[in-house]
Amino acid sequence: MQMAVSDVNADPRVLKGTKLKLIIEDANCSVFVGSIGAFRALEQGIAAIIGPQSSSIAHTISQVANGLQVPLVSYAATDPTLSSLQYPYFFRTTQSDSEQMAAMAELIDFYEWKDVIAIFVDEDYGRNGIFALGDELERRRLRITHKLALSIQLDLDEITQMLNESKVYGPRVYVVHVNPDPRLRIFSIAQKLQMMTSDYVWFATDWLSATLDSFSPVNQTYLSILQGVVGLRPHIPDSVQKRNFVSRWKKMQQEGLAITGLNVYGFYAYDTIWAVARSIDKFVEVYKNVTFSFSNYTLPHSEAAGIQFDKLKVLAGGSDLAYILSQSNFTGVGGQVQFNSERNIISSGYDVMNINQKAITRVGYWSKSSGFSVAPPEIHTKKENSSFNQDQKLNNITWPGGQTGRPRGWVIADNARPLKIGVPKRASFVEFVTELPKTHEIQGYCIDVFKKALEFIPYAVPYEFEPFGNGRLNPNYDDLVKAVAEEVYDAVIGDIAIVTNRTKFVDFSQPFATSGLVVVAPIDNESSAWVFIKPFSTEMWCATAASFMMIAVVIWILEHRVNDDFRGPPKKQVVTMFMFSLSTLFKTNQERTVSTLGRMVMIVWLFLLMVITASYTASLTSILTVEQLSSPITGIDSLIASNWPIGYQVGSFAYSYMTESLYVPGSRLVALGSPEEYASALQRGPSAGGVAAIVDELPYVDLFLSTQTDFGIIGQPFTKSSWGFAFSRDSPLAVDMSTAILKLSESGQLQKIREHWFCKMGCPGERISKSQSNQLHMISFWGLYLSCGVVTLAAFVAYVLRTICQFVRYKRRQKDLTPPSSSLPPGSRCSQVVYNFFDFIDKKEEAIKKMFTQPNNPQQRLS
Repeated sequence: MQMAVSDVNADPRVLKGTKLKLIIEDANCSVFVGSIGAFRALEQGIAAIIGPQSSSIAHTISQVANGLQVPLVSYAATDPTLSSLQYPYFFRTTQSDSEQMAAMAELIDFYEWKDVIAIFVDEDYGRNGIFALGDELERRRLRITHKLALSIQLDLDEITQMLNESKVYGPRVYVVHVNPDPRLRIFSIAQKLQMMTSDYVWFATDWLSATLDSFSPVNQTYLSILQGVVGLRPHIPDSVQKRNFVSRWKKMQQEGLAITGLNVYGFYAYDTIWAVARSIDKFVEVYKNVTFSFSNYTLPHSEAAGIQFDKLKVLAGGSDLAYILSQSNFTGVGGQVQFNSERNIISSGYDVMNINQKAITRVGYWSKSSGFSVAPPEIHTKKENSSFNQDQKLNNITWPGGQTGRPRGWVIADNARPLKIGVPKRASFVEFVTELPKTHEIQGYCIDVFKKALEFIPYAVPYEFEPFGNGRLNPNYDDLVKAVAEEVYDAVIGDIAIVTNRTKFVDFSQPFATSGLVVVAPIDNESSAWVFIKPFSTEMWCATAASFMMIAVVIWILEHRVNDDFRGPPKKQVVTMFMFSLSTLFKTNQERTVSTLGRMVMIVWLFLLMVITASYTASLTSILTVEQLSSPITGIDSLIASNWPIGYQVGSFAYSYMTESLYVPGSRLVALGSPEEYASALQRGPSAGGVAAIVDELPYVDLFLSTQTDFGIIGQPFTKSSWGFAFSRDSPLAVDMSTAILKLSESGQLQKIREHWFCKMGCPGERISKSQSNQLHMISFWGLYLSCGVVTLAAFVAYVLRTICQFVRYKRRQKDLTPPSSSLPPGSRCSQVVYNFFDFIDKKEEAIKKMFTQPNNPQQRLS
């Protein structure tokens, strides 16, 4: 500030010869002492108050500034509650902690941690800063689980006790927000307590960067205890002004005029003097002078404190000076000096710092417009919202313990009680989960999945199961899940369906089993009299019939001139043609093919026929083994449209789904508690007090049908859901359990557990009523039909071309042997040619060849 005052007074363009005087009062970090110093300074008549560094003192002095209408400009008070509405004369040339805590919350969210522990100094600066952090975290569905308040003195015993107590908590992500501390007492004690290891994550607000930047070279040895700490530093854009200022400061250090390093608040303090000087200069241009008037404040016995309130001077036109100051807009050594509507300096973002191997490394930048980036904020174009920025990136960070991989940031608390895990005490379908009545052991498919998944979690998870239910009826699963939200249980393990209303108050793990509601109804095995038609679809039957006709015609054409079997009266030839084609299906045709082209076509045709016959046989076999429905119910829609009673499993969400989503009256729904009740109700049917069908989840139905042959699934599942484990909201264990289940699935062990429980007598499969899934369609054979058609067409074209060539030679030979006849009209001539061609192809090819080989003889005639 003294440098800035000297520069202002040496610049003839500012204040035009009027000297700026700096009156310094030391508050000694005390609100009481700072207030008295402010009053003493105000008695002398001052145009602006610069400072204080403490947010707590700023709250008090801002009240005084309001009364005397003197602008108060602070370069270090970051408390976000110092608002322009409460304190209209308060300005801030440093960034508010509301900006810094947004950056800190986004940094925590960037690395996907959910819970943090906040350590802060118990004063306005610390409390309000952490309150702002809590708000920012909550916006991202994160939270501060524990707030650890410290006294301003940062007593070593107090810090030791507090950190020791925090070791029993689950979260291992710490955010430290205290005043600058050259002794780094919190981190020194954390190192002694083995809390700077790979299990921990440490974040620090800008107090740490201010402390480190102020270190002398000798104090750099303190950096060894900060290994892996990540902190924020207000961003100062690089500029010529900044470099010149830093150079001047280093020169002052060498000359002994400055004893500390230069931190960002030094830049802000320098720019603050210039902002005030420029504003006073503009004020004087308008009002020609700076004047004061005595206040009317009186206070009994105020002289005892050395303060005469009636002599406090009110700045005339103070509100105008405040307005001029709010319009400041210039580039200083710390960047652009410009105030927003709340009279805070417009944020230039933050540098993200990482301490590694006794060195401070900048790993990236954060700004409100561009989010995280490895490039400075000033080169980014303004974006609407950093939350939607797809280029969020930071360089690699070295965390405590020297690891470069992201720490987990959460462990089971050292002294924590075992996790209380609720499990349904099922009365039916006990293969999934239940409590054994004699040994009280909890077992089942879901329990085995949970225990196996725990082996993939890289830390110990103490737990104890607590059965939920009386064992006589299946418990209500909605009530069981709500017990987690009510903190009765830490988690629920079992066959818990992941449905919308449950996700509103608990977090589910990755699904470990696929589920969905299906309809079960009686079936029988009686086949239809026309079942032999079902293997082929309609277009397949049509294509096959057309193929037989095509082969019959083509083979007759190719064989007619060379094969006596395909000659004779027209009626006989038609019968022979089609009987030959159909008999190829059974390989009993008496006629044989003679021509080369005919044999080529037959080879391709017989291959096609072999494939089609084999596919038909396989499909028919499959259809004959699939149960056919004996119920008129074809699916959930026809079931709802009827008035028949519907069964459901006690405790299942099927009841609420049918009543709330499908609007089925509750009077139609019949609660069933066991597979035996399922079978009995379905066998009796609606007319005898039973049910027409049962709606239940697919895993239960599969298990039920594995021992039943008279029932089957109608249609497809009409809902898609899954089973997962329920945890309390934002539980880190839910994330780790999800990762473990994925690994369990990828390794194949999840399937092995299922086979162990449900495949002892053969795995249950879906029993779908419709046989259309086994029906063969044209799309499966179009390539084969196309190949056969191409070969047949090629043979036919080759035969036609060859025959035309023979016909031309024949006509020429005939012309040489017979005298020319009288000319015919063009139409009669064309008809005669066509008639002669068909007459030609009806003759045996042997006779044609014999005619071509004999010498010219007018008497020669074809037989």
